[in-house]
Amino acid sequence: MNALFNKDTQAIFWNNNMPAIQRMLDYDFTIQKAKPSIVAIVAPTSNNKFEKLFYGGDEVMIPVFTTLQHARDAFKQADVLVNFGSFRRAYDVSMKALQIGGFKTIMVTAEGIPERLARRMNFEARKIGVTIIGPATAGAITPGAFRTGNIGGTIDNVINSKLTRAGSCGLVTRSGGLINELANILAINADGVAEGVAIGGDRYVGSVFIDHLLRMEANPQVKYMVLLGEVGGVEEYKVIEAVKSGKIKKPLIAWCIGTIAKHFSSGVQFGHAGASANAEQETAAAKNQAMRAIGIHVPNTFNDLPLMIHEVYTRLKNDGSIVEVEEMPYNIIPETRKSKSFICTISDDRGEEAMYAGYPISSVATPDTGFNIGDVISLLWFKKRYPRWATNFIETVLKTVADHGPAVSGALNAKVTARAGKSVVESLVTGLLTIGPRFGGAIDGAAKYFKYAHDQELSPQEFLQYMKEQKITIPGIGHRIKSLRNPDKRVEGLKQFANEFFPQTALLDYALEVEQLTTSKKDNLILNVDGTVGILMVDMWRSLGYNEEEINTLIETGVMNSFFILGRTIGFIGHILDEKRLQMPMYRHPYSDILYDVATAEQI
Repeated sequence: MNALFNKDTQAIFWNNNMPAIQRMLDYDFTIQKAKPSIVAIVAPTSNNKFEKLFYGGDEVMIPVFTTLQHARDAFKQADVLVNFGSFRRAYDVSMKALQIGGFKTIMVTAEGIPERLARRMNFEARKIGVTIIGPATAGAITPGAFRTGNIGGTIDNVINSKLTRAGSCGLVTRSGGLINELANILAINADGVAEGVAIGGDRYVGSVFIDHLLRMEANPQVKYMVLLGEVGGVEEYKVIEAVKSGKIKKPLIAWCIGTIAKHFSSGVQFGHAGASANAEQETAAAKNQAMRAIGIHVPNTFNDLPLMIHEVYTRLKNDGSIVEVEEMPYNIIPETRKSKSFICTISDDRGEEAMYAGYPISSVATPDTGFNIGDVISLLWFKKRYPRWATNFIETVLKTVADHGPAVSGALNAKVTARAGKSVVESLVTGLLTIGPRFGGAIDGAAKYFKYAHDQELSPQEFLQYMKEQKITIPGIGHRIKSLRNPDKRVEGLKQFANEFFPQTALLDYALEVEQLTTSKKDNLILNVDGTVGILMVDMWRSLGYNEEEINTLIETGVMNSFFILGRTIGFIGHILDEKRLQMPMYRHPYSDILYDVATAEQI
C-alpha cells in the first residue's frame, strides 16, 4: 500500500472555487510539476467552456463541464475528486462519483452534511474501496507530489513547512487548521511530512484515523507517525487496539486536544461537529491516558509535543531508520502576474518555426510530408489529426462547392466589385458577405435538422410532419434544375465516396429514406449538395468518435458553413481574377431589367 497520491495524480475539481483551484495550481508549479494536476472543473451553472488560471507566471486553460459524467468521460485518468460542493450538494456529488466509478479518492470539504447521509455515503464508498476524506476537511497532501484544496495554507507556509518535498512523518489529524501548524512543527523539529491527512471534523467521516495509519504503516516513505485527535468520538481506541495487536509497529506519537474540557462544569463542544464528549471515554484526557498506557508516545501537554517529535526523530535518525532528506529545488511564484488578453490553441509562432497544432510547418507543407489541405484543416480547425479518408473527404467537399457559376449572388457581387476597380480582397469580401441563411446556410440547417430527427428516432414521415409544424422548409432538400431523372453528379460523387470509405453512413441512409418521401411528391425534391455535405459531415464526426454534444457544438459554431465559405472563396477569387484579366469596365445594370414604379411623393 502506497501514499494516497503521487506526482502523476490528476484530479477533477467540483465547483469553481477559484482561490482553492489557484492554490492547487500554485503548489503544482512550486514543486516543479510539468503540468497542472487539475484536469477539469465541474460547474453546473457555468456558461464558460474553460477557466483561465495562473501556472507560475503563465496562464493555463482548465476545461469546464456542467456534469461530472462529462468531465469523467473526458479525463478517465483522473482518479481524485476534489468536492468543494456546499453541504446541500456535496452528498449528491459524492454519490454520483461513486456511481460513475473510477475515482480512488474523494475529498469532501463541506461541513454539516446530515449525519444519516454522511453514514450512507461512507458505507457505499467502503463497499467499493473508495477513500473519502471528510466531510469538513481541508484534505490531504503528499509533499512533492499532490495536494487537495487549501491544505498546507499559503505557498509561503508550504515552503516554510517544507511541504515541497517528502519528509519521514505520516501525519493524521481531524483539524485542517492544526495540520498546517503540525507541518510547521515537524519542519522545525524533524525533517517534515511524508504524507498528511486531515480526516475532517464532522462526527461521521469517510476514512478514520486507523484507515490512514494502517496505510502509512505499509508506506516505506513513512518512518514514524503523528496522530492529533480531539475530544469526542472513539476512533483513537481503534488505533490503540492496532498497536496492541501489532498491526501498527512504527513509532506513533499522539495527542488529543480538548483536555481543558475537564475544567468546565458542563459539556462543551470545541468547533467541530464531532468535538464533543458524550461519555467519559470520549474525553481528551481519557484517550490520552489510554494511548499512553499501551506505549504510544503521548506528551504531558500539547506544548511538549514538539520536543517529543524531535526526540523520536533523532532516535530513528541515529539508528539509521531515517536517512537525511535531500532538499529539493522548488519554483518561486512570481510576485506579479498579468492575465493575457487573447488566447490561441491552434498554432504557436514563438519558436524558430511556427507550429500547426503541435506540428512544425515544415513537417506539413511540402508534398513529401504526405499532408494535404484536409490535414491542415483538421489541425487548425479541429486540433486533431484526421485519418486519410476523412481529410480526402474534406478536400472533396471543397472541390465540390468551389464554384457554381457567375450568376449566383456571391460570385455576381464579387464580379461587380472587381469591375469597380476594387482589389481582390475588397471584391472577395463583397462576395463572402452574401453567404448566409439563403446562400450556403442549408449545410448548417441540413446537419442540424436531419441529426435532430435521427437522434429523436423520428420516422421519415414524422420528420416531414415535424418540419411542417415548425413551418420550416427542409434544408438540403430540393433543386431548381436537378431531379430524380436528372441527378446531380456532385451529389452522386459524394455518396459514392462515403459508401466506399466511410466506416458508417447512418445519417445519410436516413436522409435517403426522407428523399424517397419528398420525391414521391415532386421529383426535384432531391437531396442536394448542401444537404449531402452537412449530413455526411455528421457521419464523418460520428465515425471519428465525436460524441453528440461535441457534434452539436460544431454545428452551432458554424463549422459546416465554414467549408462552404472556404470552398466558394476559390471560385470567387477565380471570378475576380477573370474580370481583371479581361479588363472589364464598370458595371451598370440595364434599365430593361428593372421594374420602375415611382409615384409622386405624398406631401405631409
